[in-house]
Amino acid sequence: MYVLAHGAGAGMRHAFMTEMSEALAARGIATLRYEFPYMRAGRAMPGKPELAEANIQAIWAAAAKRYPAVPRFAGGKSYGARMTSRAHAARPLTGVRGLIFLGYPLHPPGKPSIERVAHLPSATGPMLFLTGSRDEFADLELLRPVVTKLGSRAALTILEGSDHGFTRPEAAVERLADLTTAWIDTNLDS
Repeated sequence: MYVLAHGAGAGMRHAFMTEMSEALAARGIATLRYEFPYMRAGRAMPGKPELAEANIQAIWAAAAKRYPAVPRFAGGKSYGARMTSRAHAARPLTGVRGLIFLGYPLHPPGKPSIERVAHLPSATGPMLFLTGSRDEFADLELLRPVVTKLGSRAALTILEGSDHGFTRPEAAVERLADLTTAWIDTNLDS
């Protein structure tokens, strides 16, 4: 099971979230999508990261209680990826088999930096970073060294021609689902 958090600007029912969940389901991977409190309240801005982190911890605990025998992976799209990694770094998600990041938002567009990853060394376990070669939120010259510093527990796969929303190439979601499934299969015993 992939416990999948949404991006900052779109909730769990966004087309990308739905397509990704359906593509994973076709490959035998269940997803558990959920919304952050600001999205449930109809607000546009996420608010304090601590609120998102607490929400992630609560959802993770509920998933563990409801599906105790199912191997679980955590992560999300963009903001959901970053908040999941922060939550796990602050207080490890018990039983997590790995973290999967769909378009990790390394920095705001046009403002390259690596400030948003200072917590990553504290986030234990395997990590998969999936990003597009044209992702305006992840300068590859910055992202590659970040992943390299995490060592063998982290993997980076770049989808050539894809942007932050994985809108191109046309089969990007199918490719993401293939990559995610293969990585999950190799990390089931972690």
